[in-house]
Amino acid sequence: MIYLFKIGFLDVRWTDLVDILLVSILLYQVYKLLKGSVAVRVLLGFLSLYLIYLVVKAAQMNLLSNILGQFMGVGVLAAIILFSQEIRKFLLLLGKTTFREDGLLFRRREPKEAINITAIMEAIKSLSGSNTGALIVFSRNTELKFYADSGDLLEASISKRLLMSIFNKHSPLHDGAVIIFNGKVKAARCILPVSERENIPAQFGMRHRAALGMSEATDTLVLIISEETGQMSLARNGHLDNNLSAPEIRKRINSYLTEKETPEVEEPQTNLEVAS
Repeated sequence: MIYLFKIGFLDVRWTDLVDILLVSILLYQVYKLLKGSVAVRVLLGFLSLYLIYLVVKAAQMNLLSNILGQFMGVGVLAAIILFSQEIRKFLLLLGKTTFREDGLLFRRREPKEAINITAIMEAIKSLSGSNTGALIVFSRNTELKFYADSGDLLEASISKRLLMSIFNKHSPLHDGAVIIFNGKVKAARCILPVSERENIPAQFGMRHRAALGMSEATDTLVLIISEETGQMSLARNGHLDNNLSAPEIRKRINSYLTEKETPEVEEPQTNLEVAS
Protein backbone atom coordinates (compact mmCIF):
# COMPACT_ATOMS: atom_id res chain seq x y z
CA MET A 1 0.00 0.00 0.00
CA ILE A 2 1.47 3.36 -1.06
CA TYR A 3 0.88 6.21 1.39
CA LEU A 4 0.98 9.86 0.37
CA PHE A 5 1.80 11.37 3.78
CA LYS A 6 1.12 10.84 7.45
CA ILE A 7 -0.71 13.08 9.95
CA GLY A 8 -0.15 11.85 13.50
CA PHE A 9 -1.51 8.32 13.57
CA LEU A 10 -3.39 8.73 10.25
CA ASP A 11 -1.87 7.35 7.06
CA VAL A 12 -3.25 9.29 4.08
CA ARG A 13 -3.35 7.48 0.72
CA TRP A 14 -4.02 8.77 -2.78
CA THR A 15 -7.34 6.95 -2.76
CA ASP A 16 -8.34 8.87 0.39
CA LEU A 17 -7.88 12.20 -1.40
CA VAL A 18 -9.86 10.98 -4.40
CA ASP A 19 -12.57 9.72 -2.04
CA ILE A 20 -12.81 13.12 -0.31
CA LEU A 21 -12.88 14.94 -3.65
CA LEU A 22 -15.70 12.79 -5.05
CA VAL A 23 -17.78 13.15 -1.88
CA SER A 24 -17.26 16.93 -1.96
CA ILE A 25 -18.44 17.10 -5.57
CA LEU A 26 -21.47 14.96 -4.77
CA LEU A 27 -22.45 17.09 -1.77
CA TYR A 28 -21.96 20.28 -3.77
CA GLN A 29 -24.23 19.07 -6.57
CA VAL A 30 -26.90 18.04 -4.06
CA TYR A 31 -26.64 21.45 -2.41
CA LYS A 32 -27.02 23.22 -5.79
CA LEU A 33 -30.11 21.14 -6.53
CA LEU A 34 -31.70 21.95 -3.16
CA LYS A 35 -30.52 25.56 -2.94
CA GLY A 36 -33.41 27.95 -2.63
CA SER A 37 -35.73 25.43 -1.00
CA VAL A 38 -36.48 24.64 2.61
CA ALA A 39 -35.17 21.10 2.02
CA VAL A 40 -31.57 22.35 2.21
CA ARG A 41 -32.07 23.13 5.91
CA VAL A 42 -33.20 19.57 6.55
CA LEU A 43 -30.15 18.28 4.66
CA LEU A 44 -27.74 20.46 6.68
CA GLY A 45 -29.37 19.34 9.91
CA PHE A 46 -29.04 15.69 8.92
CA LEU A 47 -25.37 16.13 7.98
CA SER A 48 -24.66 17.92 11.27
CA LEU A 49 -26.21 15.07 13.21
CA TYR A 50 -24.13 12.56 11.24
CA LEU A 51 -20.92 14.46 12.04
CA ILE A 52 -21.83 14.42 15.73
CA TYR A 53 -22.35 10.66 15.46
CA LEU A 54 -18.89 10.20 13.94
CA VAL A 55 -17.25 12.29 16.67
CA VAL A 56 -19.09 10.40 19.42
CA LYS A 57 -18.14 7.08 17.87
CA ALA A 58 -14.47 8.09 17.55
CA ALA A 59 -14.48 9.16 21.22
CA GLN A 60 -15.78 5.67 22.14
CA MET A 61 -18.84 7.02 23.96
CA ASN A 62 -20.62 3.73 23.59
CA LEU A 63 -24.06 4.54 25.01
CA LEU A 64 -24.57 7.76 23.05
CA SER A 65 -22.98 6.17 20.00
CA ASN A 66 -25.48 3.28 20.08
CA ILE A 67 -28.43 5.67 20.45
CA LEU A 68 -27.29 7.87 17.57
CA GLY A 69 -26.42 4.78 15.53
CA GLN A 70 -29.98 3.50 15.82
CA PHE A 71 -31.29 6.91 14.81
CA MET A 72 -28.94 7.10 11.83
CA GLY A 73 -30.13 3.69 10.66
CA VAL A 74 -33.73 4.91 10.63
CA GLY A 75 -32.63 8.35 9.46
CA VAL A 76 -31.42 7.03 6.11
CA LEU A 77 -34.87 5.63 5.36
CA ALA A 78 -36.50 8.85 6.60
CA ALA A 79 -34.20 10.91 4.36
CA ILE A 80 -35.19 8.85 1.32
CA ILE A 81 -38.85 9.52 2.08
CA LEU A 82 -38.34 13.23 2.80
CA PHE A 83 -36.16 13.85 -0.25
CA SER A 84 -37.91 11.49 -2.67
CA GLN A 85 -38.68 14.26 -5.19
CA GLU A 86 -35.21 15.79 -4.88
CA ILE A 87 -33.53 12.38 -5.30
CA ARG A 88 -35.59 11.74 -8.42
CA LYS A 89 -34.61 15.13 -9.87
CA PHE A 90 -30.95 14.54 -9.01
CA LEU A 91 -30.91 11.16 -10.75
CA LEU A 92 -32.62 12.66 -13.81
CA LEU A 93 -30.08 15.48 -13.83
CA LEU A 94 -27.24 12.98 -13.44
CA GLY A 95 -28.46 11.10 -16.49
CA LYS A 96 -28.39 14.21 -18.65
CA THR A 97 -25.08 14.98 -20.32
CA THR A 98 -23.11 14.94 -17.08
CA PHE A 99 -19.79 15.96 -18.58
CA ARG A 100 -20.94 18.34 -21.28
CA GLU A 101 -20.03 22.00 -21.03
CA ASP A 102 -23.55 22.89 -19.91
CA GLY A 103 -24.03 19.71 -17.91
CA LEU A 104 -23.80 18.87 -14.23
CA LEU A 105 -20.10 19.44 -13.58
CA PHE A 106 -19.13 22.06 -16.12
CA ARG A 107 -21.89 24.65 -16.06
CA ARG A 108 -21.01 27.97 -17.63
CA ARG A 109 -21.42 31.02 -15.43
CA GLU A 110 -23.44 33.70 -17.15
CA PRO A 111 -22.85 37.34 -16.14
CA LYS A 112 -25.68 38.89 -14.19
CA GLU A 113 -27.93 41.18 -16.17
CA ALA A 114 -29.80 44.22 -14.93
CA ILE A 115 -33.51 43.74 -14.42
CA ASN A 116 -35.81 45.95 -16.50
CA ILE A 117 -37.65 47.60 -13.60
CA THR A 118 -39.51 50.03 -15.88
CA ALA A 119 -41.16 47.23 -17.87
CA ILE A 120 -42.13 45.46 -14.64
CA MET A 121 -43.63 48.63 -13.14
CA GLU A 122 -45.63 49.37 -16.28
CA ALA A 123 -46.98 45.82 -16.30
CA ILE A 124 -47.96 45.67 -12.62
CA LYS A 125 -49.67 49.07 -12.79
CA SER A 126 -51.76 47.83 -15.71
CA LEU A 127 -52.50 44.55 -13.93
CA SER A 128 -53.46 46.37 -10.75
CA GLY A 129 -55.71 48.79 -12.64
CA SER A 130 -57.62 45.92 -14.26
CA ASN A 131 -57.82 43.82 -11.05
CA THR A 132 -55.76 41.04 -12.62
CA GLY A 133 -54.15 38.78 -10.04
CA ALA A 134 -50.39 38.27 -10.25
CA LEU A 135 -47.57 36.69 -8.27
CA ILE A 136 -43.96 37.61 -9.09
CA VAL A 137 -40.85 36.29 -7.28
CA PHE A 138 -37.63 38.31 -7.45
CA SER A 139 -34.40 36.44 -6.73
CA ARG A 140 -30.97 38.06 -6.72
CA ASN A 141 -28.58 35.25 -5.77
CA THR A 142 -30.11 31.94 -6.87
CA GLU A 143 -32.10 30.72 -9.83
CA LEU A 144 -34.54 28.83 -7.55
CA LYS A 145 -34.24 25.74 -9.72
CA PHE A 146 -36.38 23.63 -7.38
CA TYR A 147 -39.34 26.00 -7.78
CA ALA A 148 -38.66 26.93 -11.41
CA ASP A 149 -38.80 23.26 -12.40
CA SER A 150 -42.34 23.04 -10.98
CA GLY A 151 -43.55 25.40 -13.72
CA ASP A 152 -42.72 26.13 -17.35
CA LEU A 153 -39.18 27.34 -18.08
CA LEU A 154 -39.07 30.44 -20.29
CA GLU A 155 -35.68 32.21 -19.95
CA ALA A 156 -37.28 35.19 -21.71
CA SER A 157 -36.37 38.86 -21.66
CA ILE A 158 -38.57 40.99 -19.42
CA SER A 159 -41.18 43.10 -21.16
CA LYS A 160 -44.54 44.60 -20.29
CA ARG A 161 -46.33 42.62 -23.00
CA LEU A 162 -44.83 39.33 -21.81
CA LEU A 163 -45.92 39.84 -18.21
CA MET A 164 -49.37 41.04 -19.30
CA SER A 165 -49.84 37.98 -21.51
CA ILE A 166 -48.67 35.57 -18.79
CA PHE A 167 -51.11 36.89 -16.18
CA ASN A 168 -54.00 37.31 -18.61
CA LYS A 169 -56.97 35.42 -17.17
CA HIS A 170 -57.28 33.39 -20.37
CA SER A 171 -53.59 32.45 -20.50
CA PRO A 172 -52.62 28.86 -19.57
CA LEU A 173 -49.64 30.32 -17.65
CA HIS A 174 -51.52 32.74 -15.38
CA ASP A 175 -52.20 30.25 -12.58
CA GLY A 176 -49.03 30.27 -10.51
CA ALA A 177 -45.98 32.46 -9.95
CA VAL A 178 -43.43 34.03 -12.26
CA ILE A 179 -39.77 33.82 -11.19
CA ILE A 180 -37.46 36.66 -12.26
CA PHE A 181 -33.73 36.09 -11.99
CA ASN A 182 -30.66 37.49 -13.71
CA GLY A 183 -32.62 39.99 -15.77
CA LYS A 184 -34.98 37.41 -17.27
CA VAL A 185 -38.33 35.78 -16.69
CA LYS A 186 -36.92 32.38 -15.77
CA ALA A 187 -40.19 30.46 -15.40
CA ALA A 188 -43.96 30.88 -15.16
CA ARG A 189 -46.80 28.86 -13.62
CA CYS A 190 -44.51 27.93 -10.72
CA ILE A 191 -45.80 26.32 -7.53
CA LEU A 192 -44.77 28.06 -4.30
CA PRO A 193 -44.87 26.74 -0.72
CA VAL A 194 -47.93 27.95 1.20
CA SER A 195 -47.42 29.48 4.63
CA GLU A 196 -48.92 27.42 7.46
CA ARG A 197 -49.23 30.34 9.87
CA GLU A 198 -52.63 30.60 11.54
CA ASN A 199 -52.68 34.37 12.12
CA ILE A 200 -53.01 35.43 8.47
CA PRO A 201 -56.03 37.76 8.07
CA ALA A 202 -59.03 36.26 6.32
CA GLN A 203 -58.98 38.80 3.48
CA PHE A 204 -55.75 37.32 2.16
CA GLY A 205 -56.14 34.42 -0.25
CA MET A 206 -53.84 31.74 -1.62
CA ARG A 207 -51.61 34.21 -3.48
CA HIS A 208 -50.74 36.03 -0.28
CA ARG A 209 -50.24 32.76 1.61
CA ALA A 210 -47.98 31.44 -1.15
CA ALA A 211 -46.00 34.71 -1.16
CA LEU A 212 -45.53 34.51 2.61
CA GLY A 213 -44.52 30.86 2.40
CA MET A 214 -41.95 31.61 -0.30
CA SER A 215 -40.52 34.54 1.67
CA GLU A 216 -40.23 32.33 4.76
CA ALA A 217 -38.43 29.53 2.93
CA THR A 218 -36.10 31.58 0.69
CA ASP A 219 -34.32 34.91 0.50
CA THR A 220 -36.64 36.37 -2.13
CA LEU A 221 -38.91 39.36 -2.59
CA VAL A 222 -42.43 38.42 -3.68
CA LEU A 223 -44.91 40.82 -5.31
CA ILE A 224 -48.63 40.12 -5.06
CA ILE A 225 -51.47 41.80 -6.95
CA SER A 226 -54.90 41.03 -5.53
CA GLU A 227 -57.51 39.86 -8.03
CA GLU A 228 -60.33 41.17 -5.80
CA THR A 229 -59.05 44.68 -5.00
CA GLY A 230 -56.11 45.26 -7.33
CA GLN A 231 -53.93 46.20 -4.34
CA MET A 232 -50.20 45.58 -4.60
CA SER A 233 -48.29 43.92 -1.73
CA LEU A 234 -44.76 42.75 -1.02
CA ALA A 235 -43.61 39.80 1.09
CA ARG A 236 -40.08 39.47 2.47
CA ASN A 237 -38.67 37.34 5.31
CA GLY A 238 -42.16 36.33 6.45
CA HIS A 239 -43.47 39.92 6.59
CA LEU A 240 -46.26 41.21 4.37
CA ASP A 241 -46.75 44.89 3.50
CA ASN A 242 -50.14 45.47 1.93
CA ASN A 243 -51.62 48.20 -0.31
CA LEU A 244 -48.33 49.78 -1.42
CA SER A 245 -48.06 52.52 -4.02
CA ALA A 246 -46.18 52.08 -7.29
CA PRO A 247 -43.26 54.36 -6.24
CA GLU A 248 -42.88 52.39 -2.99
CA ILE A 249 -42.90 49.11 -4.94
CA ARG A 250 -40.16 50.39 -7.27
CA LYS A 251 -38.09 51.63 -4.33
CA ARG A 252 -38.27 48.30 -2.48
CA ILE A 253 -37.47 46.21 -5.56
CA ASN A 254 -34.42 48.36 -6.29
CA SER A 255 -33.36 48.20 -2.65
CA TYR A 256 -33.65 44.40 -2.61
CA LEU A 257 -31.72 43.92 -5.85
CA THR A 258 -28.88 46.26 -4.85
CA GLU A 259 -28.28 44.86 -1.35
CA LYS A 260 -24.70 43.62 -1.12
CA GLU A 261 -25.17 40.94 1.50
CA THR A 262 -28.01 38.59 2.22
CA PRO A 263 -29.58 39.56 5.55
CA GLU A 264 -30.15 36.90 8.15
CA VAL A 265 -33.66 35.55 7.86
CA GLU A 266 -35.57 36.09 11.06
CA GLU A 267 -38.15 33.75 12.42
CA PRO A 268 -41.66 34.86 11.39
CA GLN A 269 -43.27 36.94 14.10
CA THR A 270 -46.45 35.88 15.82
CA ASN A 271 -48.37 38.94 14.72
CA LEU A 272 -48.61 39.50 10.99
CA GLU A 273 -47.75 43.10 10.19
CA VAL A 274 -49.97 44.51 7.47
CA ALA A 275 -49.45 48.05 6.29
CA SER A 276 -52.54 49.79 5.06
